[in-house]
Amino acid sequence: MKRILFFFIITFLPLLASSTTVIKLEIKGAVGPASSNYLKEGMATAVQDNAQMILIELDTPGGLSTSMREMIQEITNSSLPVVTYVSPKGARAASAGTYLLYASHVAAMAPGTNLGAATPVSLMPVPKMTDENITTPTSLEKKVINDAMAYIKSLAELNDRNITWAMEAVKDAKSISAKDALRYHVVDLMAENSTELLNKLDGTRLRVSGKEITLSTKNAVIHTFEPDWKTQLLMIITDPNIAYILLLIAIYGIFFELMNPGAIFPGVIGVISGVISLYALNMLPFNYAGLLLILLGIGFMVAEVLIAGFGILGVGGVAAFTFGSLLLFDTDTLGSGVSIPLIIAFTLVSLTFFIFVIRFLIKSRSVKIVTGVDEMIGSTAEVLETSEKGYRVRCHGEVWYAESDSVLQIGQKVRVESLSGLVLHVNPKKE
Repeated sequence: MKRILFFFIITFLPLLASSTTVIKLEIKGAVGPASSNYLKEGMATAVQDNAQMILIELDTPGGLSTSMREMIQEITNSSLPVVTYVSPKGARAASAGTYLLYASHVAAMAPGTNLGAATPVSLMPVPKMTDENITTPTSLEKKVINDAMAYIKSLAELNDRNITWAMEAVKDAKSISAKDALRYHVVDLMAENSTELLNKLDGTRLRVSGKEITLSTKNAVIHTFEPDWKTQLLMIITDPNIAYILLLIAIYGIFFELMNPGAIFPGVIGVISGVISLYALNMLPFNYAGLLLILLGIGFMVAEVLIAGFGILGVGGVAAFTFGSLLLFDTDTLGSGVSIPLIIAFTLVSLTFFIFVIRFLIKSRSVKIVTGVDEMIGSTAEVLETSEKGYRVRCHGEVWYAESDSVLQIGQKVRVESLSGLVLHVNPKKE
Protein backbone atom coordinates (compact mmCIF):
# COMPACT_ATOMS: atom_id res chain seq x y z
CA MET A 1 0.00 0.00 0.00
CA LYS A 2 2.81 2.41 0.88
CA ARG A 3 4.53 1.61 -2.41
CA ILE A 4 1.36 2.39 -4.35
CA LEU A 5 0.93 5.71 -2.51
CA PHE A 6 4.59 6.60 -3.11
CA PHE A 7 4.22 5.75 -6.82
CA PHE A 8 1.10 7.95 -7.02
CA ILE A 9 2.90 10.92 -5.45
CA ILE A 10 5.94 10.53 -7.72
CA THR A 11 3.75 10.29 -10.80
CA PHE A 12 1.23 13.09 -10.26
CA LEU A 13 3.12 15.64 -8.12
CA PRO A 14 5.13 17.03 -11.06
CA LEU A 15 1.92 17.41 -13.04
CA LEU A 16 0.32 19.41 -10.24
CA ALA A 17 3.42 21.56 -9.83
CA SER A 18 3.62 22.31 -13.56
CA SER A 19 0.33 24.18 -13.52
CA THR A 20 1.64 27.75 -13.24
CA THR A 21 -0.30 30.98 -12.91
CA VAL A 22 0.13 34.17 -14.89
CA ILE A 23 -1.56 37.36 -13.69
CA LYS A 24 -2.65 39.52 -16.62
CA LEU A 25 -3.17 43.29 -16.32
CA GLU A 26 -4.93 45.25 -19.05
CA ILE A 27 -3.78 48.86 -19.36
CA LYS A 28 -5.81 50.61 -22.01
CA GLY A 29 -6.00 54.32 -22.72
CA ALA A 30 -3.97 57.16 -21.28
CA VAL A 31 -1.46 56.45 -18.54
CA GLY A 32 -2.48 58.25 -15.36
CA PRO A 33 -2.90 57.89 -11.60
CA ALA A 34 -5.51 55.15 -12.08
CA SER A 35 -3.13 53.12 -14.27
CA SER A 36 -0.37 53.42 -11.68
CA ASN A 37 -2.67 52.35 -8.86
CA TYR A 38 -4.02 49.44 -10.92
CA LEU A 39 -0.52 48.18 -11.72
CA LYS A 40 0.58 48.42 -8.09
CA GLU A 41 -2.42 46.45 -6.83
CA GLY A 42 -2.10 43.86 -9.60
CA MET A 43 1.56 43.21 -8.87
CA ALA A 44 0.84 42.86 -5.15
CA THR A 45 -1.87 40.31 -5.96
CA ALA A 46 0.51 38.38 -8.21
CA VAL A 47 3.07 38.10 -5.41
CA GLN A 48 0.39 37.06 -2.94
CA ASP A 49 -0.94 34.36 -5.31
CA ASN A 50 2.58 33.03 -6.03
CA ALA A 51 2.18 33.72 -9.75
CA GLN A 52 5.09 32.86 -12.01
CA MET A 53 4.97 36.13 -13.91
CA ILE A 54 2.95 39.27 -14.67
CA LEU A 55 1.63 39.89 -18.17
CA ILE A 56 0.71 43.49 -19.06
CA GLU A 57 -1.42 43.94 -22.19
CA LEU A 58 -0.72 47.51 -23.25
CA ASP A 59 -2.51 49.89 -25.59
CA THR A 60 -1.81 53.53 -24.78
CA PRO A 61 -1.30 56.86 -26.58
CA GLY A 62 0.91 58.02 -23.68
CA GLY A 63 0.10 59.93 -20.55
CA LEU A 64 1.50 61.58 -17.47
CA SER A 65 5.22 61.40 -16.81
CA THR A 66 4.75 61.16 -13.04
CA SER A 67 2.44 58.13 -13.31
CA MET A 68 4.73 56.53 -15.89
CA ARG A 69 7.75 56.79 -13.58
CA GLU A 70 5.77 55.31 -10.69
CA MET A 71 4.84 52.34 -12.87
CA ILE A 72 8.41 51.88 -14.07
CA GLN A 73 9.64 51.81 -10.47
CA GLU A 74 7.12 49.06 -9.72
CA ILE A 75 8.25 47.07 -12.76
CA THR A 76 12.00 47.41 -12.29
CA ASN A 77 11.78 46.56 -8.59
CA SER A 78 9.41 43.63 -9.06
CA SER A 79 10.38 40.24 -7.64
CA LEU A 80 8.41 38.59 -10.47
CA PRO A 81 9.14 38.77 -14.20
CA VAL A 82 7.08 41.44 -15.95
CA VAL A 83 6.17 40.90 -19.60
CA THR A 84 4.65 43.86 -21.44
CA TYR A 85 2.73 42.91 -24.56
CA VAL A 86 1.39 45.56 -26.98
CA SER A 87 -1.91 44.04 -28.00
CA PRO A 88 -4.33 43.57 -29.77
CA LYS A 89 -3.53 44.23 -33.42
CA GLY A 90 -3.77 47.92 -34.11
CA ALA A 91 -2.71 48.87 -30.58
CA ARG A 92 0.18 51.18 -29.79
CA ALA A 93 2.66 51.97 -27.07
CA ALA A 94 3.33 55.63 -27.76
CA SER A 95 5.16 58.10 -25.53
CA ALA A 96 4.91 56.73 -21.96
CA GLY A 97 4.14 53.27 -23.38
CA THR A 98 7.59 53.16 -24.97
CA TYR A 99 9.24 53.68 -21.59
CA LEU A 100 7.10 50.94 -20.05
CA LEU A 101 8.17 48.50 -22.78
CA TYR A 102 11.83 49.29 -22.25
CA ALA A 103 11.45 48.90 -18.47
CA SER A 104 9.88 45.42 -18.68
CA HIS A 105 11.89 42.22 -18.37
CA VAL A 106 10.35 41.03 -21.63
CA ALA A 107 8.92 43.32 -24.33
CA ALA A 108 6.56 41.82 -26.88
CA MET A 109 4.25 43.14 -29.61
CA ALA A 110 1.43 41.81 -31.72
CA PRO A 111 1.62 42.23 -35.51
CA GLY A 112 0.17 45.52 -36.70
CA THR A 113 1.16 47.45 -33.59
CA ASN A 114 3.68 50.25 -33.11
CA LEU A 115 5.62 52.16 -30.48
CA GLY A 116 7.67 55.35 -30.20
CA ALA A 117 7.18 59.13 -30.22
CA ALA A 118 8.62 59.41 -26.72
CA THR A 119 9.63 63.08 -26.81
CA PRO A 120 8.28 65.10 -23.83
CA VAL A 121 5.20 66.71 -25.35
CA SER A 122 5.54 70.17 -23.83
CA LEU A 123 8.97 70.42 -25.41
CA MET A 124 8.05 69.44 -28.96
CA PRO A 125 9.81 71.77 -31.45
CA VAL A 126 7.83 74.76 -32.61
CA PRO A 127 7.44 75.41 -36.36
CA LYS A 128 10.71 76.63 -37.84
CA MET A 129 11.02 80.27 -38.78
CA THR A 130 13.49 82.14 -40.95
CA ASP A 131 15.78 82.87 -38.04
CA GLU A 132 16.98 79.51 -36.76
CA ASN A 133 18.09 81.08 -33.50
CA ILE A 134 14.45 81.58 -32.55
CA THR A 135 13.84 77.81 -32.43
CA THR A 136 16.95 77.08 -30.37
CA PRO A 137 15.84 75.08 -27.32
CA THR A 138 16.01 76.90 -24.02
CA SER A 139 18.15 75.66 -21.16
CA LEU A 140 15.09 74.23 -19.44
CA GLU A 141 14.04 72.34 -22.58
CA LYS A 142 17.54 70.91 -22.96
CA LYS A 143 17.54 69.75 -19.36
CA VAL A 144 14.22 67.93 -19.65
CA ILE A 145 15.06 66.32 -23.01
CA ASN A 146 18.47 65.22 -21.77
CA ASP A 147 16.87 63.82 -18.63
CA ALA A 148 14.35 61.85 -20.72
CA MET A 149 17.11 60.54 -22.99
CA ALA A 150 19.24 59.46 -20.03
CA TYR A 151 16.22 57.79 -18.45
CA ILE A 152 15.29 55.68 -21.46
CA LYS A 153 18.97 54.89 -22.07
CA SER A 154 19.28 53.48 -18.56
CA LEU A 155 16.20 51.33 -19.14
CA ALA A 156 17.61 50.07 -22.42
CA GLU A 157 20.90 49.18 -20.74
CA LEU A 158 19.05 47.46 -17.90
CA ASN A 159 17.31 45.04 -20.25
CA ASP A 160 19.89 44.96 -23.08
CA ARG A 161 17.77 46.61 -25.79
CA ASN A 162 18.47 48.96 -28.67
CA ILE A 163 19.88 52.15 -27.12
CA THR A 164 20.31 54.10 -30.36
CA TRP A 165 16.68 53.84 -31.40
CA ALA A 166 15.53 54.63 -27.86
CA MET A 167 17.49 57.89 -27.95
CA GLU A 168 16.01 58.77 -31.35
CA ALA A 169 12.48 58.05 -30.09
CA VAL A 170 12.99 60.71 -27.42
CA LYS A 171 15.04 63.24 -29.35
CA ASP A 172 13.32 63.02 -32.76
CA ALA A 173 9.94 61.50 -31.75
CA LYS A 174 10.51 58.49 -34.01
CA SER A 175 8.05 55.59 -34.16
CA ILE A 176 8.54 52.02 -35.34
CA SER A 177 6.36 49.07 -36.35
CA ALA A 178 6.31 45.75 -34.51
CA LYS A 179 8.17 43.96 -37.31
CA ASP A 180 10.97 46.53 -37.40
CA ALA A 181 11.07 46.71 -33.61
CA LEU A 182 11.81 42.99 -33.48
CA ARG A 183 14.40 43.28 -36.25
CA TYR A 184 16.30 46.10 -34.50
CA HIS A 185 16.05 44.47 -31.07
CA VAL A 186 13.76 47.13 -29.65
CA VAL A 187 11.48 44.34 -28.41
CA ASP A 188 12.17 40.67 -27.70
CA LEU A 189 9.20 38.85 -29.21
CA MET A 190 6.30 39.15 -31.62
CA ALA A 191 3.21 36.99 -31.10
CA GLU A 192 -0.29 36.80 -32.53
CA ASN A 193 -1.99 36.38 -29.16
CA SER A 194 -1.34 35.68 -25.49
CA THR A 195 -1.32 31.89 -25.96
CA GLU A 196 1.38 32.07 -28.62
CA LEU A 197 3.32 34.52 -26.47
CA LEU A 198 3.34 32.15 -23.48
CA ASN A 199 4.45 29.26 -25.70
CA LYS A 200 7.37 31.33 -27.00
CA LEU A 201 8.31 32.44 -23.49
CA ASP A 202 8.50 28.84 -22.23
CA GLY A 203 12.07 28.05 -21.22
CA THR A 204 13.24 31.69 -21.36
CA ARG A 205 15.87 32.56 -18.78
CA LEU A 206 15.62 35.95 -17.09
CA ARG A 207 17.45 37.78 -14.37
CA VAL A 208 14.95 39.31 -11.96
CA SER A 209 15.98 41.04 -8.72
CA GLY A 210 19.44 39.49 -8.96
CA LYS A 211 18.11 35.94 -9.44
CA GLU A 212 18.14 33.69 -12.48
CA ILE A 213 14.60 32.58 -13.39
CA THR A 214 13.54 30.09 -16.05
CA LEU A 215 9.98 30.58 -17.27
CA SER A 216 7.68 27.60 -17.59
CA THR A 217 4.65 29.07 -19.31
CA LYS A 218 3.59 26.51 -21.92
CA ASN A 219 0.61 25.28 -19.89
CA ALA A 220 0.22 28.33 -17.69
CA VAL A 221 -3.21 29.49 -16.57
CA ILE A 222 -3.93 33.18 -17.17
CA HIS A 223 -5.92 35.06 -14.53
CA THR A 224 -7.00 38.57 -15.48
CA PHE A 225 -6.74 40.95 -12.54
CA GLU A 226 -9.83 43.14 -12.18
CA PRO A 227 -9.40 46.49 -10.41
CA ASP A 228 -11.36 47.13 -7.22
CA TRP A 229 -14.14 49.73 -7.06
CA LYS A 230 -11.81 52.49 -5.87
CA THR A 231 -9.50 52.03 -8.83
CA GLN A 232 -12.46 51.80 -11.21
CA LEU A 233 -13.87 55.04 -9.78
CA LEU A 234 -10.46 56.69 -10.16
CA MET A 235 -10.30 55.50 -13.78
CA ILE A 236 -13.71 57.02 -14.45
CA ILE A 237 -13.27 60.43 -12.84
CA THR A 238 -9.75 60.98 -14.20
CA ASP A 239 -11.04 60.55 -17.74
CA PRO A 240 -10.91 64.09 -19.24
CA ASN A 241 -14.45 63.78 -20.64
CA ILE A 242 -15.92 62.72 -17.29
CA ALA A 243 -13.99 65.40 -15.40
CA TYR A 244 -15.28 67.99 -17.89
CA ILE A 245 -18.90 66.83 -17.50
CA LEU A 246 -18.66 66.85 -13.70
CA LEU A 247 -17.22 70.37 -13.77
CA LEU A 248 -20.11 71.68 -15.87
CA ILE A 249 -22.70 69.88 -13.74
CA ALA A 250 -21.16 71.55 -10.70
CA ILE A 251 -21.25 75.02 -12.28
CA TYR A 252 -24.83 74.75 -13.56
CA GLY A 253 -26.09 73.03 -10.41
CA ILE A 254 -24.77 75.80 -8.16
CA PHE A 255 -26.05 78.44 -10.62
CA PHE A 256 -29.60 77.02 -10.58
CA GLU A 257 -29.53 76.85 -6.79
CA LEU A 258 -28.56 80.52 -6.61
CA MET A 259 -31.30 81.43 -9.10
CA ASN A 260 -33.89 79.39 -7.17
CA PRO A 261 -32.95 79.41 -3.48
CA GLY A 262 -34.46 76.50 -1.60
CA ALA A 263 -34.56 74.10 -4.56
CA ILE A 264 -31.87 72.08 -2.72
CA PHE A 265 -31.52 69.29 -5.32
CA PRO A 266 -29.50 71.32 -7.90
CA GLY A 267 -27.28 72.67 -5.15
CA VAL A 268 -26.57 69.25 -3.65
CA ILE A 269 -25.78 67.71 -7.04
CA GLY A 270 -23.65 70.72 -7.94
CA VAL A 271 -21.59 70.62 -4.75
CA ILE A 272 -20.98 66.86 -4.96
CA SER A 273 -20.00 67.11 -8.64
CA GLY A 274 -17.79 70.09 -7.81
CA VAL A 275 -15.86 68.24 -5.12
CA ILE A 276 -15.32 65.20 -7.39
CA SER A 277 -14.29 67.37 -10.35
CA LEU A 278 -11.80 69.32 -8.21
CA TYR A 279 -10.31 66.02 -7.04
CA ALA A 280 -9.99 64.90 -10.66
CA LEU A 281 -8.46 68.22 -11.75
CA ASN A 282 -5.99 67.95 -8.88
CA MET A 283 -4.74 64.66 -10.35
CA LEU A 284 -4.79 65.82 -13.98
CA PRO A 285 -2.71 68.60 -15.51
CA PHE A 286 -5.26 71.16 -16.68
CA ASN A 287 -4.99 74.62 -18.18
CA TYR A 288 -6.01 77.40 -15.79
CA ALA A 289 -6.74 79.67 -18.76
CA GLY A 290 -9.20 77.11 -20.11
CA LEU A 291 -10.99 76.84 -16.76
CA LEU A 292 -11.12 80.63 -16.44
CA LEU A 293 -12.57 80.96 -19.95
CA ILE A 294 -15.32 78.44 -19.14
CA LEU A 295 -16.26 80.33 -15.98
CA LEU A 296 -16.03 83.65 -17.82
CA GLY A 297 -18.23 82.33 -20.63
CA ILE A 298 -20.95 81.22 -18.25
CA GLY A 299 -20.62 84.52 -16.39
CA PHE A 300 -21.18 86.45 -19.65
CA MET A 301 -24.28 84.39 -20.43
CA VAL A 302 -25.69 85.07 -16.97
CA ALA A 303 -24.84 88.78 -17.34
CA GLU A 304 -26.71 88.89 -20.64
CA VAL A 305 -29.80 87.62 -18.82
CA LEU A 306 -29.53 90.21 -16.05
CA ILE A 307 -28.62 93.29 -18.10
CA ALA A 308 -29.39 94.49 -21.61
CA GLY A 309 -26.27 93.57 -23.53
CA PHE A 310 -27.92 93.43 -26.97
CA GLY A 311 -26.64 89.86 -27.37
CA ILE A 312 -22.95 90.81 -27.31
CA LEU A 313 -22.35 89.34 -23.87
CA GLY A 314 -24.20 86.17 -24.85
CA VAL A 315 -22.20 85.60 -28.02
CA GLY A 316 -18.97 86.39 -26.20
CA GLY A 317 -19.95 83.97 -23.45
CA VAL A 318 -20.56 81.13 -25.90
CA ALA A 319 -17.23 81.81 -27.64
CA ALA A 320 -15.33 81.92 -24.32
CA PHE A 321 -17.06 78.74 -23.17
CA THR A 322 -16.09 76.88 -26.37
CA PHE A 323 -12.45 78.00 -26.39
CA GLY A 324 -12.11 77.29 -22.68
CA SER A 325 -13.40 73.75 -23.20
CA LEU A 326 -10.88 73.18 -25.99
CA LEU A 327 -8.01 74.49 -23.87
CA LEU A 328 -8.97 72.81 -20.59
CA PHE A 329 -6.89 69.67 -21.17
CA ASP A 330 -3.82 69.17 -23.37
CA THR A 331 -4.54 66.17 -25.58
CA ASP A 332 -0.86 65.58 -26.33
CA THR A 333 0.17 65.63 -22.68
CA LEU A 334 -2.61 63.37 -21.41
CA GLY A 335 -2.81 61.14 -24.44
CA SER A 336 -6.52 62.00 -24.67
CA GLY A 337 -8.58 65.11 -24.18
CA VAL A 338 -12.16 66.30 -24.09
CA SER A 339 -14.12 64.95 -27.04
CA ILE A 340 -14.90 67.59 -29.67
CA PRO A 341 -18.50 66.32 -30.14
CA LEU A 342 -18.97 66.58 -26.36
CA ILE A 343 -17.76 70.19 -26.39
CA ILE A 344 -20.09 71.01 -29.29
CA ALA A 345 -23.01 69.34 -27.49
CA PHE A 346 -22.47 71.28 -24.26
CA THR A 347 -21.94 74.52 -26.18
CA LEU A 348 -25.25 74.06 -28.02
CA VAL A 349 -27.01 73.18 -24.76
CA SER A 350 -25.59 76.32 -23.14
CA LEU A 351 -26.56 78.41 -26.16
CA THR A 352 -30.10 76.97 -26.16
CA PHE A 353 -30.44 77.68 -22.46
CA PHE A 354 -29.14 81.19 -23.05
CA ILE A 355 -31.69 81.89 -25.82
CA PHE A 356 -34.52 80.39 -23.76
CA VAL A 357 -33.76 82.56 -20.75
CA ILE A 358 -33.45 85.73 -22.86
CA ARG A 359 -36.78 85.12 -24.60
CA PHE A 360 -38.45 84.34 -21.31
CA LEU A 361 -37.02 87.52 -19.79
CA ILE A 362 -38.14 89.72 -22.72
CA LYS A 363 -41.61 88.20 -22.65
CA SER A 364 -41.89 88.69 -18.90
CA ARG A 365 -40.91 92.36 -19.24
CA SER A 366 -43.70 92.99 -21.78
CA VAL A 367 -46.46 91.42 -19.67
CA LYS A 368 -48.78 93.89 -17.95
CA ILE A 369 -48.43 94.13 -14.16
CA VAL A 370 -51.31 92.32 -12.44
CA THR A 371 -50.46 92.73 -8.75
CA GLY A 372 -49.24 95.39 -6.35
CA VAL A 373 -49.61 99.16 -6.19
CA ASP A 374 -48.50 99.72 -9.78
CA GLU A 375 -51.41 97.63 -11.02
CA MET A 376 -53.91 100.09 -9.42
CA ILE A 377 -52.72 103.00 -11.56
CA GLY A 378 -54.94 103.39 -14.62
CA SER A 379 -57.63 100.99 -13.44
CA THR A 380 -61.34 101.84 -13.42
CA ALA A 381 -63.32 102.40 -10.21
CA GLU A 382 -66.98 103.18 -9.42
CA VAL A 383 -68.12 105.91 -7.03
CA LEU A 384 -70.15 104.42 -4.17
CA GLU A 385 -70.55 107.37 -1.78
CA THR A 386 -69.91 111.11 -1.71
CA SER A 387 -69.36 113.32 1.30
CA GLU A 388 -67.70 116.58 2.29
CA LYS A 389 -64.53 114.67 3.24
CA GLY A 390 -64.29 112.93 -0.12
CA TYR A 391 -65.51 109.84 -1.84
CA ARG A 392 -65.64 106.09 -1.43
CA VAL A 393 -65.09 104.03 -4.57
CA ARG A 394 -64.99 100.34 -5.48
CA CYS A 395 -61.86 99.19 -7.32
CA HIS A 396 -61.07 95.51 -8.03
CA GLY A 397 -63.81 94.45 -5.63
CA GLU A 398 -62.37 96.54 -2.78
CA VAL A 399 -63.70 99.76 -1.27
CA TRP A 400 -61.22 102.65 -1.11
CA TYR A 401 -61.27 106.24 0.09
CA ALA A 402 -60.76 108.59 -2.83
CA GLU A 403 -60.32 112.27 -3.63
CA SER A 404 -60.77 114.13 -6.86
CA ASP A 405 -60.31 117.62 -8.31
CA SER A 406 -63.68 117.24 -10.02
CA VAL A 407 -67.19 116.83 -8.63
CA LEU A 408 -68.25 113.22 -8.85
CA GLN A 409 -71.65 111.54 -8.76
CA ILE A 410 -72.62 108.18 -7.25
CA GLY A 411 -72.34 105.43 -9.85
CA GLN A 412 -69.91 107.43 -11.99
CA LYS A 413 -66.90 105.62 -13.51
CA VAL A 414 -63.56 107.13 -12.62
CA ARG A 415 -59.92 106.42 -13.46
CA VAL A 416 -57.29 105.91 -10.75
CA GLU A 417 -54.45 108.39 -11.32
CA SER A 418 -52.31 107.79 -8.24
CA LEU A 419 -52.26 106.30 -4.77
CA SER A 420 -51.26 108.09 -1.58
CA GLY A 421 -51.23 105.74 1.39
CA LEU A 422 -54.75 104.27 1.44
CA VAL A 423 -56.36 107.12 -0.55
CA LEU A 424 -56.84 106.98 -4.32
CA HIS A 425 -56.64 110.09 -6.44
CA VAL A 426 -59.23 109.74 -9.20
CA ASN A 427 -60.63 111.70 -12.12
CA PRO A 428 -63.74 111.18 -14.18
CA LYS A 429 -63.22 108.58 -16.86
CA LYS A 430 -63.62 109.90 -20.39
CA GLU A 431 -66.03 107.93 -22.50
